[in-house]
Amino acid sequence: MRIAAIALALLAGGAAAQAAGVVEVGFKPADQYVDAGRGIDGQRTLEQLGAYFKSLGARLPDGRTLKIDVQELDLAGEQRPMRRTDDLRVMRGGADWPAMTLRWTLSEGERTLQSGEERISDMNYLMHSMRGDNDPLTYEKRMIEQWFEQRFAPPKP
Repeated sequence: MRIAAIALALLAGGAAAQAAGVVEVGFKPADQYVDAGRGIDGQRTLEQLGAYFKSLGARLPDGRTLKIDVQELDLAGEQRPMRRTDDLRVMRGGADWPAMTLRWTLSEGERTLQSGEERISDMNYLMHSMRGDNDPLTYEKRMIEQWFEQRFAPPKP
């Protein structure tokens, strides 16, 4: 009986330590953005960016909700159509940096803490090393993470 009580207390403590805020994100259809990718690539882009935004909720204080509406999206590079494979995205470092316009509201319960609309971009996206993986959205995710850290949460340890 005592072991069960200790285990229950540890589980409750662990759940409290892992409690976090929530990020809700909304998108328009992919073809309504400047550049979200074409066809199925555009839908995959929105799904992956949505999942990434939501993962940042773990860094918000418990009970807080960040609602984000992506107004505009322009991915890094230019998409070049290919005949037999997926389209190719070419990064030249010119005027092809990633950019997004976000409308957001941070709330706690029914109370709005902050809200705004801003354009985020990373003109120097090629100056930073890649994340060490083959993620096609590495530049966009880095830009989003920097915005999130500056606006809402301290950097992750």
